[in-house]
Amino acid sequence: MLTHRRSGILLHPTSFPTRFGIGDLGPEAVRFLDWMAAAGQREWQVLPLGPTDRGDSPYQSPSAFAGNPLLISPDRLYEDGLLEAEELAAAEIPGAQTAAKVDFTTVRQKKGPLLESAASKLRTRSLSPSLLAEFETFRHSEHTWLVPFTQFMVLREANGQRAWVEWTTGVDADRRPHSAALEARADRLDAYAFWQFLFFRQWEQLREAARSRGITLIGDVPIYVSHDSCDVWSNRQWFQLDEAGRSTAVAGVPPDYFAKDGQLWSNPLYDWEALQRDGYRWWIDRLHAVLRTVDLVRLDHFRGFEAYWSVPAGEPTAVNGQWNDGPRDAFLSAIRDELSSDGNIPIIAEDLGMITEPVHELRRRFDLPGMKVLQFRLPGDPWEPPFRLDEFEANSVVYTGTHDNDTTRSWFQTEIQPYAERLEQLRRITPCDPDRIAWEFLEIAWKSTSLLAIAPLQDVLSLGGDARMNTPGTIGDHNWRWKYHREMLTDELAARLRELTVQTGRAT
Repeated sequence: MLTHRRSGILLHPTSFPTRFGIGDLGPEAVRFLDWMAAAGQREWQVLPLGPTDRGDSPYQSPSAFAGNPLLISPDRLYEDGLLEAEELAAAEIPGAQTAAKVDFTTVRQKKGPLLESAASKLRTRSLSPSLLAEFETFRHSEHTWLVPFTQFMVLREANGQRAWVEWTTGVDADRRPHSAALEARADRLDAYAFWQFLFFRQWEQLREAARSRGITLIGDVPIYVSHDSCDVWSNRQWFQLDEAGRSTAVAGVPPDYFAKDGQLWSNPLYDWEALQRDGYRWWIDRLHAVLRTVDLVRLDHFRGFEAYWSVPAGEPTAVNGQWNDGPRDAFLSAIRDELSSDGNIPIIAEDLGMITEPVHELRRRFDLPGMKVLQFRLPGDPWEPPFRLDEFEANSVVYTGTHDNDTTRSWFQTEIQPYAERLEQLRRITPCDPDRIAWEFLEIAWKSTSLLAIAPLQDVLSLGGDARMNTPGTIGDHNWRWKYHREMLTDELAARLRELTVQTGRAT
């Protein structure tokens, strides 16, 4: 349950402007925190921090526990004596600091050798005694997830990056690892473990920088994991799989106003009965791990814990699915007992879309804040009528938009301005000045009765559609790549946002 009026910014670390082509956990992240503090913002929300696979989506990862090595700061590696100055210089990408997009291919080509060089210090025992001791402590404390993760990544490497159900090298017929294959690749196991150590070490340093500025962190936990992941490979008993390890049913959502065929996500579904018999231990461990890195988490697709859409494997669309009961109160009670000392579960329930009353009731029984997205509550939305500013329940988080929305400026230009009726309805709420519509939405959100208000940085900057982070249902180089320029975060903009925050009683 939320208790104070606060506000913050949604921004993934990849969006920081660095000379290495992708945002990381180094100096630019700290500069962003300084700007946030000057702007009076106390909540920084990020997308999932795990490694990314094909498509570079933070929501498709080989691990629900690991961190993304591409976010490791080369500057911090240099400070720790893990890189030479010439290596640092060679990794710089000309024009990267002002580029509007991340070029993931180039970033991997440049950053991969840096990470390998840092790992070579471990192999040659060139680490300082204190850093080596830190690494050994990390490896011991995180072994439950770290051991299967490093094995998975090394075996995937040995099998040409193919999906684990297709592995033939280093595994038995059941795709379990041969000990001899792992022993022969001990250096690679060490490297993958070391990169995880470096990621979480740098993240903790950044979290401490946020804490010292009065800023708390909000993370993101997708409900489902990728089939081609360490999580499924090493925990097949918790998923709906056949004897060969392939999904028997997959996740999605049914047809609706926006998608006549529904959405076929294709993630494997959980075997909730098996998980319940184990006390939901895998899920508890997962949330514990995330909450060691952030203060609060957004739990994606919360409605799937009340009832989930199950589509038989092999179906071309999500049409021929069915609703099955989710784990409901039993799951959330177990989570509350493990994660909370005062009954307050540190979770935001993502309850967007076609949400039934039983889903709302489940959320309220556990005092979980829900989400309100202004773009979904305004003219043209098929489910919700236009709102009044005083109608949001206090225990909720209001967003101008999320990573899956267009920027407010672009949304207004494409979804509101061309339609006279929608424009007239919206004008009953706000003036609809095209040049300041994003800030009109910030004002609506910040003035609302929701205790927490969040805006993507793109809306604070009043940017257009080129700055959109993701378009759901699409794959391509337009997704997950947006970056800002350092010059965009001005003192004047910080002062303007601070003034709004003070005026709306969120500067606590």
